Amino acid sequence: MQQNLLYDNDLDLHTLIAKNRFGTFFGVPQTLFDEVWQNLTASEGNSVVYISMEIGADPDVFHPIKDRLIDLERTDSMDSTLKQFTKKLFNGPEKIPCYGGGLGVLAGDTLKSFADCRIPVVAVSLLYRHGYFSQIVDSKLGQISQSVTWDPGKTPGLYLLRDPDNPKEPLQINIPFYNEYDQETLVSAQVWMKMEVNHSLDFFVPELLLDYSLEENPTPIRDAAGILYDSKSPIIKATQRRMLGTGILPVLQELGITSNTLHLNEQHGVVVALQLIAEELQTTLKNSDLTLASDEQILAAADKVARKLVYTIHTPVKAGHDRFDKSVYAGISHKSCHHILELLAHDPDSPHSYNFTTLAMRVNRTANSVSRLHRDVTHKQFPESAKKISAITNGVHHLTWISDARAEVFDSFSQLDNWRENPGVFKNAQILQNDSRFRTYLRRAWEKDSSTLYDYLNKMLLQHRNQMSSTWIDPPNYYSSLIDADHQLNPAIFTIGFARRFSTYKRADLIFDNMDALCSILVENKWPVNFLFAGKAHPADEPGKSVIKLILDYQEELHTKSQGLANLIFIPNYDMQIAKLMVAGVHTWLNNPKRPLEASGTSGMKAAMNGVPNFSIMDGWWVEGYHNGATGWKFGHEGSVDEADLSESPDSLLYAEDSASFYQTLPEVLQTFYESDSRARFLDKAIMNLCLNIPIFNTHRMAAEYLQKYNLNLPSSVQTRMDNFAALYNSNL
Repeated sequence: MQQNLLYDNDLDLHTLIAKNRFGTFFGVPQTLFDEVWQNLTASEGNSVVYISMEIGADPDVFHPIKDRLIDLERTDSMDSTLKQFTKKLFNGPEKIPCYGGGLGVLAGDTLKSFADCRIPVVAVSLLYRHGYFSQIVDSKLGQISQSVTWDPGKTPGLYLLRDPDNPKEPLQINIPFYNEYDQETLVSAQVWMKMEVNHSLDFFVPELLLDYSLEENPTPIRDAAGILYDSKSPIIKATQRRMLGTGILPVLQELGITSNTLHLNEQHGVVVALQLIAEELQTTLKNSDLTLASDEQILAAADKVARKLVYTIHTPVKAGHDRFDKSVYAGISHKSCHHILELLAHDPDSPHSYNFTTLAMRVNRTANSVSRLHRDVTHKQFPESAKKISAITNGVHHLTWISDARAEVFDSFSQLDNWRENPGVFKNAQILQNDSRFRTYLRRAWEKDSSTLYDYLNKMLLQHRNQMSSTWIDPPNYYSSLIDADHQLNPAIFTIGFARRFSTYKRADLIFDNMDALCSILVENKWPVNFLFAGKAHPADEPGKSVIKLILDYQEELHTKSQGLANLIFIPNYDMQIAKLMVAGVHTWLNNPKRPLEASGTSGMKAAMNGVPNFSIMDGWWVEGYHNGATGWKFGHEGSVDEADLSESPDSLLYAEDSASFYQTLPEVLQTFYESDSRARFLDKAIMNLCLNIPIFNTHRMAAEYLQKYNLNLPSSVQTRMDNFAALYNSNL
């Protein structure tokens, strides 16, 4: 309804201004804003709180309000009220650096699909004044971490909520923190709200970001409010988790949000379960001292609280499971909390620690892994909870990750009508498999996206070389010493993309394990290849940073031994915008973790959204997305979960075995791309990605499977649509 008005060039933009007790917002009509807010605050509690330590939703990769105003040629206004919104929309920062990688981007994609599908959800996360970190890469030093500074007040779509009783002042919530002597300190947080507006501008999901960087807060709180995943000390790490978990109930109460279901996107916010258990115990004990609670009373309270919680676990890797030394946690929590943790967060492998993954796995009504293989691994890791652990395979937001050039192609064929609203229609791409016009259009769009990516790369390489004379930074790429007007990277060259967090189990350097074997394949067949790598290692992850340094060190050797046929390029400061360039512009997407440590992986799904075949270890989502080779290639070890070694120790990472398998498969991949009688098969794999993988690995389908866990009462039209998405795939088979 409302969206039809927005195609009217005579639209009064004032109709896109909405107000409530907490502020003034831009992008949706007042009636729609009221409808969403009323759903979230209704006494029935028919909504969901989605809790995530990080949310990746940069406005430079998905910006429906901005797009609509550009279409209407309404990019500015003389009206002072409207100008404050349009100026920010078209001139404000295009980054919200409050995410570190795949977990946060998945959260952002999930919320976008909730908005597209009109599901009543509100998200809660933290706002980090210094974001994650900005990555500088020096060829001699490797990764250098630099603090990020950004201004949320200038960022489009982000609003500082106001105090209803004093609208000139920001809304603040007060949260009790405790020291080792059980002395209470009230800590305050401001609340920012990002409106995740859907592509048709007829629904939105509010994201509430708690900002603890206030001057009146104690120094340890302000320190923890600065940088996402700050691990300077165990106390800062534990405090960040408490800031998220303890802030949830106060902010919901302050805003009047009544949701009956809380969804933990990983265990970082699981302290909310401790709060809910404490509330139950206060009722049971009639507000007596909670330290008097018996084991039986605590366990009964936990069972009650579990009915409210849904939990998604994202990793089998031990480093991804929060453990806090009991002595550390005693210094930041009330002693009544310790009894609860002793019962619910006991870690037999580390008896002096509390295991928050164990707590989250214990206190929920349903838990899920993020792929079928990960489900089996999680059953092995948590056998006592296996009966309630199902699989909901991750997806990505197709409207964010499909390139503009590919979108134009999809818009040109009636078989794909309505693809924006329903990614399931891509099953009809098989009808277009032999359509010469579709194949030509898709190939040309791919070439356009490759050219766009390579324009970025060549400018970057020249810029890095020119910076040598003005900074102390050595260019991170050997090719910067070779590039000139006559020697630039060519987008027609077969391009392998790899981009993700640099952690040892992801083995970014695997394919260079035997450089002679790799280069002999290329030289003997005269096959040129460009390898594009990007990603960050956590600043405290020295082994991860050492892998980045290895990638840099391999560049000259690869170029020389391949007689100039191969180039290895590292793209610094990886973010969502770079990701979108890469997943549309490369020719295949590489993923080579040690099986089965990659719970899901979503970067390869983003490539598949553009028809780009994957070339991957059979781990995570690719076990489900491979389709017997119709959509790409596989290599490496495929052992059973029962026999799997979950260790990350260097001597267990299977470098020799899996790299040898890569070298064995690589000629088939390159021959399919370069040989004229095989090239059609390469495009066949691209089209089958559209047909087989877009209908499965999208967050609309994923949201529909989550909806089955939420017990919401939705309008029949919404429920029918979600049932149709759920029918696209059953992750738990």
